[in-house]
Amino acid sequence: MRRQFYFLLIILWGWVPLASAQTYDIDELRHKPDSNSLKVEKPELDIRPITLPISALDLKVIYWRHWSSFGINANQSSFSDNWTGGGVNSISVGLLLNHKSDYTRNNTNFVTELLMQYGKQKNKDQQPRKNNDRVFWDNKLSLKVSNHWSLFTSLTFESQFDMGLTYGSDGTVTDTISNFMAPGYLTESLGIEYKPDNTFSLRIGTGTARQTFILDERLVPRNGATRFGVESDKNFRNDLAFQITANLDRNIARNLNLKSRYNMFANYEELGDPSHRLDATLTASVTRIINVTLSGILLYDSRLDDEIQTSQTLALGLLFKLPK
Repeated sequence: MRRQFYFLLIILWGWVPLASAQTYDIDELRHKPDSNSLKVEKPELDIRPITLPISALDLKVIYWRHWSSFGINANQSSFSDNWTGGGVNSISVGLLLNHKSDYTRNNTNFVTELLMQYGKQKNKDQQPRKNNDRVFWDNKLSLKVSNHWSLFTSLTFESQFDMGLTYGSDGTVTDTISNFMAPGYLTESLGIEYKPDNTFSLRIGTGTARQTFILDERLVPRNGATRFGVESDKNFRNDLAFQITANLDRNIARNLNLKSRYNMFANYEELGDPSHRLDATLTASVTRIINVTLSGILLYDSRLDDEIQTSQTLALGLLFKLPK
């Protein structure tokens, strides 16, 4: 019995080192798999720069901006033949065209604005008479020197489309007092501009020249008289002057816009008697295209008249704007 026990003990003693020789390190197998296992090769990444199509990155900067508007105003009144309150049948139509372009790049700015207005009124048993007539074209080039100040030069043209007539008590024409380019004004100005924001600007033109033209021979002054400041038998006058021009275009409330322009022109030879002109237009938008417009003009120019001249218009009309 003892022999069998010792024999079994010897066998077990020899098996222990054999078993220990066959043990495996699990961590070693994880990092170093057996040579008979499936080989997995690490892929090589082929990283190369990709050139995108030029059209995808070819961004264009547009320095021009444009605004246009076209409007038509109409007023009409009619009375029956037995209307005891009195009144005259009448109709009036007015047209308005306004265009503005703005070019801004770095510190350079160019603005051109064209305003054309014309209107006529017809009363019963009378000839048609115009109630609005103006051509105004302003061009300004400026170079910004600080946040709100710029050096500028400008060129402005002003005239009218149609003849200005006077009428007698019977409604017949008695005289022609103005016409296209009679007068016509061409103004060149050089100076500084103050512009705190996009709604207001103030120009101070220390070097300003204005030419006055009378190209209708019927309106050229004769016999020592003067007209529009032009001397007798001449159709041209040149002035050197100091000029101040203020422009305002601001929304003062929702759907309510105020646009005005003030101009003071002082001839250096007549600084004590400058001319003044104020144009103001208040527009209330009823819908996108329907609006009510109240406009007025105050004008003082001793070459035209010794008193202040005024003009006022209230109209309901259509106004189309681009862009909307």
